[in-house]
Amino acid sequence: MNRNGIVCALAAVGAFAVIAVTARGQAQTDYSKVQIKTTKLSGNFYTLEGSGGTIGALVGPDGVFMVDGEFAPLTEKILAAIRQISNTPPRFMINTHVHGDHTGGNANFAKAGVTILARPELRERLMHPAPGANGAPGTPAPAAALPVITYDAPIAFHMNGEEIDAIPVPRAHTDGDTMVHFVNADVIMTGDFYRSIQYPNIDRTNGGSLKGMLAGLIEVIAMAGPNTKIVPGHGPVVDRNAVAAHRDMILVLRDRVAEQIKQGKTQEQVIAAKLTSDYDSKVAEAGTTGDRFIGQLYQELKAAQ
Repeated sequence: MNRNGIVCALAAVGAFAVIAVTARGQAQTDYSKVQIKTTKLSGNFYTLEGSGGTIGALVGPDGVFMVDGEFAPLTEKILAAIRQISNTPPRFMINTHVHGDHTGGNANFAKAGVTILARPELRERLMHPAPGANGAPGTPAPAAALPVITYDAPIAFHMNGEEIDAIPVPRAHTDGDTMVHFVNADVIMTGDFYRSIQYPNIDRTNGGSLKGMLAGLIEVIAMAGPNTKIVPGHGPVVDRNAVAAHRDMILVLRDRVAEQIKQGKTQEQVIAAKLTSDYDSKVAEAGTTGDRFIGQLYQELKAAQ
């Protein structure tokens, strides 16, 4: 299989090893043309968007607290954008999960003096990435890209007049997910276990699960107030009602797939049944991600029988 074939296969199954994601993004994107969009959400909290997952930045005299760092070729542009909103440099960065559009810049930020934190599962997967769709072994991340502090339980930071809670979300999008709650700013960042575009992506290759994804969404809904700004890994900022609707859609699709499995249908037959058809017009940038998600649901529910 040639390089393009490998890329297409990875996209189809949603089994993204971190190096594969980084390579795919770099192959398709001219980073010299990417501009970083900075948006003030609340008080001294900003989002930065370039190519890849949305970045969070809390600024102030204690230094900048970041959430995720996009792809490596964008680091200088990201740092330049941060300098426009902060007189102090980045000090800490949380990785919400292992994929390269969130962790690709780790080594660059570490060399710039940023302390990187993440779940131990994420660190392990950077060190020992999952194989590609063709079975080729993944390439370990360089030592500089590895988080230097890991946590199994919620951890709190107190910076710039803010309380920042990093909350582990077990086995959701991957097995190393974290949500980040900026308490005073009333902002929750979810990483990719919630996306406000496309259908969900349970990366089973990297330890994701339906149960964990639903548990994470329920926790976000319970934590959020009526005015809470929820920043997904990808897509526009939303409120808790949007997350609740997303959870309800997952439950409906889960039950539809479960019924098909009871009828003895194969995965190919279940995907061909177009169980997402009544949601396709409501899901932004749906593309082929509905078929991917139905396949992931089938694999998980079938394995649980």
